[in-house]
Amino acid sequence: MALWFECKVKFDKIQDNGSVKKVNEPYLVDALSFTEAEARIIEMITPYISGEFTISAVKKTKISEIFWSDGGDKYYMVKVMFVTLDEKTAVEKRTASFILVQASDFRDALESFEKGMKGTMADYEIASITETALMDVFPINAQQQTDNSDNPSN
Repeated sequence: MALWFECKVKFDKIQDNGSVKKVNEPYLVDALSFTEAEARIIEMITPYISGEFTISAVKKTKISEIFWSDGGDKYYMVKVMFVTLDEKTAVEKRTASFILVQASDFRDALESFEKGMKGTMADYEIASITETALMDVFPINAQQQTDNSDNPSN
């Protein structure tokens, strides 16, 4: 199971009109610790930012899964409530889970979520779907693919 960290990167960004604006953009990385998350975001973001930047924050998220979509350019957080029945007390119990969905718009996010949950046997309810400010997501296998492509023996 992946452990996702939200890393905020602060840097000077050139706007469309040519002016320079200081921004603090959030990214998501798959890592085992805060230290690894910071090292990975530095490694992954360096080719895309010219000039100096700082990592202003690193925090652990509660994301349990990510549903990917080739056409999606935004990320939506789906809060889903799994409904279970306690055998002893016969009381319904709701457990929240957070799933990140890559999609182009809200409707696409809902469709992608439902497609991803298609084979699920558990009962669930969608509590909310919200668009996130995430700029990009870096799973651990993306770095491994990059590392392997640099090796001429592969």
